[in-house]
Amino acid sequence: MKLAEFNSADPTAAQATLRPCIDIGRWVEAVAGARPYGGRDELLAFAAQAASPFTPAEVEAAMAHHPRIGERPTAASTEASMSRSEQAGVDPADAAVAKALARGNREYEEKFGRVFLIRAAGRSAQDILAALNQRLTNSAEEEDRIVAQQLREIAVLRLEGLISE
Repeated sequence: MKLAEFNSADPTAAQATLRPCIDIGRWVEAVAGARPYGGRDELLAFAAQAASPFTPAEVEAAMAHHPRIGERPTAASTEASMSRSEQAGVDPADAAVAKALARGNREYEEKFGRVFLIRAAGRSAQDILAALNQRLTNSAEEEDRIVAQQLREIAVLRLEGLISE
């Protein structure tokens, strides 16, 4: 979508455009409500600022929409399509990596009670696996901060892919 279209869209349509980036109502409403933006950089800067910080409840709600790393969502939604694209560096045919990711995902979920979340776009499967293994050593408090930051990065990256000048 062009920035001019986003700026002139009715509030419901603007919010619907933003929701696949991250389904946190406060963020969606803030970004849509601050229109019009003078340029894409202004939009992205505002979106990043509005995402900091996400509350623990917002993080928990947003996490409900994220698949496990290595498990590609099959839904036809915009969010599922974005997730598949972001995980392009994880080749499901690489059995060794798939097995290591599945094991790491299980360990992470047992320790932290949620799926492992990382901004996968631009990262190789080996990079993701290394981060997963390193993050298994974190405390719950450290991991809460990292997950919130990863959600912020994902939201802005997705928005960057949706809106053009």
